[in-house]
Amino acid sequence: MKALLALLPVGLTAFLLRFPAAIPPQKEAAPKDYVITQFGASTDSTTLNTEAIQRAIDKANADGGGTVVIPKGVFLSGALFFKPRTQLRLQEGAKLKGSDNIGDYPLVPSRMEGQKLDYYAALVNAYQVNGFRVTGPGTIDGNGLRFWKSFWAHRDSMQKVGKSSTNLEVHRPRLLFIWGCDNVTIEKVKLHNAGFWTTHLYQCNNVLLEGCDIRSPFRPVKAPSTDAVDIDVCKKVTIRNCYISVNDDGIVMKGGKGPNAQQLPENGPVEDILVENCTFGEVHAAITCGSECIHANRITVRNCKVDNDRPLLLFKMRPDTYQLYENITVENVTGRCGTIVTLSPWTQFFNLAGSTEKPFGTIRNITISKVKVKCKQFAVLDGNPTDKVSNITFKNVQATAETAAFPNKYPDVKFTNVTLNGAPLKAAKGEGPAVNPLKPD
Repeated sequence: MKALLALLPVGLTAFLLRFPAAIPPQKEAAPKDYVITQFGASTDSTTLNTEAIQRAIDKANADGGGTVVIPKGVFLSGALFFKPRTQLRLQEGAKLKGSDNIGDYPLVPSRMEGQKLDYYAALVNAYQVNGFRVTGPGTIDGNGLRFWKSFWAHRDSMQKVGKSSTNLEVHRPRLLFIWGCDNVTIEKVKLHNAGFWTTHLYQCNNVLLEGCDIRSPFRPVKAPSTDAVDIDVCKKVTIRNCYISVNDDGIVMKGGKGPNAQQLPENGPVEDILVENCTFGEVHAAITCGSECIHANRITVRNCKVDNDRPLLLFKMRPDTYQLYENITVENVTGRCGTIVTLSPWTQFFNLAGSTEKPFGTIRNITISKVKVKCKQFAVLDGNPTDKVSNITFKNVQATAETAAFPNKYPDVKFTNVTLNGAPLKAAKGEGPAVNPLKPD
């Protein structure tokens, strides 16, 4: 019996060895910090620090990954190129300030206004950097005043000789250009005064913008074309708890333009977008589909506030591009706006490029619910003659408007518990004067 008892621990040990002990999960080590002042960046706000900051990025990449840190102070820089396994953090009181010399932004293969082309790099660039993060609480400031003044001076000079000018003729850098990156986070950072678009996401998946403050001015000098967030051929983008006020559209669905845009591999749909708990100050529109978009699908906007006199939801209908906008929901929005929805022709830079195609837009399954706003006009639903519009539903909407007229030429518009200036809105087809197509400022 004693011999048997002596063998018991040995047998028990052999039995337990067949089941490995649970190993506590190991915390992934935080990325190493690479503080730019340790690589020669100067706290003198007039010194160009592009090379020093790029050294920090390159070193972090060479070491297997890390976070490039902008400490307290103002650091002037031209274009920066983040590499795989690198991130950016701006500490409290830190400002990464863009150079206002376009020579500090090289021409590179890029994407602008729905087309593939060489264009000037942004201040912050990330190409195929999965897991890329930009975090605050500091500021990325585009220092755009010189670019804005040049833009307006050029446009005025062209108008004096009876010519138009495009947005690309005055060379201006974007603030952030993130291309081909998955699992991107932009969090608690201030994005101010972009020379051109503020945040351009192209061919990205699983993106989160949270707690950001995105601004460019309307006065004393307008900051032209400073869209807050351009979502260009992307899937699964969430924008929440952000404040947005820019001198162009707020959140914009992009993806291509032109009569054959849907056939080009660089173009594509924007899908599964969520905008929630955001506040929109002055903007040209809070949420925009276009002016370069071929397909926007499953867009949800909820629990937001507006404080401006422009559309809450804007469809820019290009007569030179096939467009499909579908399954868009706007719910629980309060405040002040120009219209709840505007659907209107958009003819800026119209170009069929010799094609015999006859493009048209399709808009379907749009739901506006639980909206309570003061507006200039309830809505404008008046697209191009060949656009196909169906199943637009307004439900539990309470609006007061300076103009009671509601231009609407589509019969498949439904109202459930909708009031305009205190009276029920029931007619499927509204009345009102024809509207002039929207034009850019």
